[in-house]
Amino acid sequence: MKTEFIEISPVLPSQDIDRDVDWYEKKVGFKCLHKDHMYAVLRRENLCIHLQWHADTEDDPLLGGSVMKVFVRNVIPIFEELLERGTIKREKLRLKTAWNTSEFGFYDLNNNAIFFVEDL
Repeated sequence: MKTEFIEISPVLPSQDIDRDVDWYEKKVGFKCLHKDHMYAVLRRENLCIHLQWHADTEDDPLLGGSVMKVFVRNVIPIFEELLERGTIKREKLRLKTAWNTSEFGFYDLNNNAIFFVEDL
């Protein structure tokens, strides 16, 4: 019997759960499903991300610099939505790249990179 993959849910580091949930709701269109002072779960359609608080100390580093790629069938509508939300700037859209994608990306408040990618 073959394994059936249901979903992947990245867990991104956060310095401030309340601030970051608010940002993901306003700037990326996610809705909060669960939140406490250490952890949050957000969803948009069939995409799910988790935020986990870190103190940004030697014992509990924030790390930052995580990268998440969201593959879509049509990148233009989500680009236009996030442009309208003020999440990105128009020049971030890269159409028909040399690696056969159209894509754009941005950083969240913890320096995690988020890319929306359409394979061409």
